[in-house]
Amino acid sequence: MWRRLRAAGAASVLNGAWILTATDDHKALYAGLVEMVRTQGGSANVFVVTAVNEEEEQAIVARFQADRAREYDEFAERSSEFLAEIEKETKRRKFTFAELEEIEDDFDKLSAWLAKIKARDFFPGARMQQADEILKTCDTALRTFADEVYAQEGIVDTNDGGTGPLDPDTPNSSKRGKSRNG
Repeated sequence: MWRRLRAAGAASVLNGAWILTATDDHKALYAGLVEMVRTQGGSANVFVVTAVNEEEEQAIVARFQADRAREYDEFAERSSEFLAEIEKETKRRKFTFAELEEIEDDFDKLSAWLAKIKARDFFPGARMQQADEILKTCDTALRTFADEVYAQEGIVDTNDGGTGPLDPDTPNSSKRGKSRNG
């Protein structure tokens, strides 16, 4: 149960007590969890609460922000590992389609992970913007690596001045990467 709450962005306030912003999705989540607990013979209650003062509200916001900060830190760390992998393979001149596919898969995982973090960042700020910039840096590095793979393989698309297969549905197409962000 706590995994589902964490995945939704809930913050633990006490042992067995969780807090989430009051959205329709979160109300539905709580209703489903309450039903699950009760069908297993347990007891569960859901309350709508309001902070008694600004200080309490800021403490709750700080708890949410601290949880997201840890996630953004881990995302940044994994992104650094991603960039280091590209750098290592570039230095080794390992410009193969197999390596490109692996790197693309890693990028897709980073993208999906960041989307999940952002979905549970109820009080977005500079950390979200930094993470977006980090992902853009990773995307640029991936595109550069892909272009080198296509150049090494002698596959050049002269229509757009870039490299890569002409078919945008080809799994390892640099055009596929270009459509990610625009």
